[in-house]
Amino acid sequence: MSTRGHAFGIDIGGSGLKGAVVDLATGLLTHDRIKIATPQPSTPAAVAAAVAELVAAARWDGPVGITMPTVVLDGRTRTAANIDHSWIGTDASALFSAALGGRTVTVLNDADAAGLAEDVYGAARDLDGLTLLLTFGTGIGSALLYNGTLVPNSELGHLDIAGVEAEHLAAASIKDREALTYPEWAQRVSTVLSHIEDLFWPKVIVAGGGISRDHEQWIPLLTNRTPVIPAVLKNTAGIVGAAMAIDLGLAP
Repeated sequence: MSTRGHAFGIDIGGSGLKGAVVDLATGLLTHDRIKIATPQPSTPAAVAAAVAELVAAARWDGPVGITMPTVVLDGRTRTAANIDHSWIGTDASALFSAALGGRTVTVLNDADAAGLAEDVYGAARDLDGLTLLLTFGTGIGSALLYNGTLVPNSELGHLDIAGVEAEHLAAASIKDREALTYPEWAQRVSTVLSHIEDLFWPKVIVAGGGISRDHEQWIPLLTNRTPVIPAVLKNTAGIVGAAMAIDLGLAP
């Protein structure tokens, strides 16, 4: 990827849209994140208008990279997690481009964006082989990268483990909902990780999501064989990965 210039990334979630200019040489934001609430209902038209509002507030006039909590194929959103179901089948790239006056827009899955950022600027920087990022939140997002090349839309949170989806077993929201202790939850996470590593054999697993801030309380308790390290970019990873997607020339 280029080590010159800046790019603009937007991370769309169920509660908020966050955006900033990213220095691609360092992976750092050039200013504080701009955040606006995700419209409710979060229909495509409403979210596109919010994206235009955010970009205008930043006074950015170039290409824009955007993450979505969905599977994204050829610029179309194929699923809808924590956003309105009317997104399913929407040509998100065309929609956002039109809302931004026809400029170039790249759309990708939010966990994939975080994985790109952690692989280049964060916890997995300078590591080779297969890297797996898992984001533990309402569900479990995933990103697979081999020597820096993204395998998009892995959706490993939906793997079936003894009749239960992985994210229904060990998402951070499940820990809260069932009032699990860290040792209890770590045991479930270990089960999920052991299942995944038997299928993919990653060299390292990067643990992201808000609960990674408390990594000292649960990562040492994990019993799977692959080293697990905490993500380091925290709440900027999606923005940084979205900006990177423009520079990497990922298909819009």
